[in-house]
Amino acid sequence: QVLSLPIVVIVHGNQDNNAKATVLWDNAFSEIDRVPFVVAERVPWEKMCDTLNLKFKAEVQTTKGLLKEHYFFLAQKIFSDHSASLKDFQSRSVSWAQFNKEILPGRGFTFWQWFDGVLDLTKRCLKSYWSDRLIIGFISKQYVCKLLSSEPDGTFLLRFSDSEIGGVTIAHGTPSVTGSPAPRLPSGSSQVENIQPFSAKDLSIRSLGDRIRDLGQLRNLYPNIPKDQAFGSHYNSEWGGAE
Repeated sequence: QVLSLPIVVIVHGNQDNNAKATVLWDNAFSEIDRVPFVVAERVPWEKMCDTLNLKFKAEVQTTKGLLKEHYFFLAQKIFSDHSASLKDFQSRSVSWAQFNKEILPGRGFTFWQWFDGVLDLTKRCLKSYWSDRLIIGFISKQYVCKLLSSEPDGTFLLRFSDSEIGGVTIAHGTPSVTGSPAPRLPSGSSQVENIQPFSAKDLSIRSLGDRIRDLGQLRNLYPNIPKDQAFGSHYNSEWGGAE
């Protein structure tokens, strides 16, 4: 006899995402001397953070893992709680249902489905950008507004889409216009717009770096790095318009 890594048998590709979640949970949180197939239903959030970080680095093949700011955003997402502090989350535990069964509020997918989409997108299209720390990624739209509303127009950052699985969006500051629906903090001098998310298919047609170069309204990567300095090494040699 020999213990193997967890195995899930599926009969259709649409079961793949759920199977990966089952394998990840079993592999990370089961005990060696357990009763077969018995795994904890709840685990400490800090242990989940370690698991997500290891999974991200292994899947994307990068040495640049998740930061504490990323964990805070992920905790807000999985617990559907935007009022707790980072310290509050450290003492909580997360359930299997919160990880891969319960639909996120206002969305049509679970936390794991969303996170797995981020993994796939980053692995396929954004590895070098992430490794160069050009993508904040795990940050809420509300906090982006707080960061950018007081920055000069044209300041931008990259975040993973909340509303779509496997999308990256560009948030940037623009001059305030009366009556505009774009979110804006009362004390800010700029309003913040989010460009429609780019999927892996979009980025296979034209890379993220070239799309950023194409968009003249983007000037400086937050906090204050000229975009050509930040993304120049990711530009293709041709200087034409969008393909």
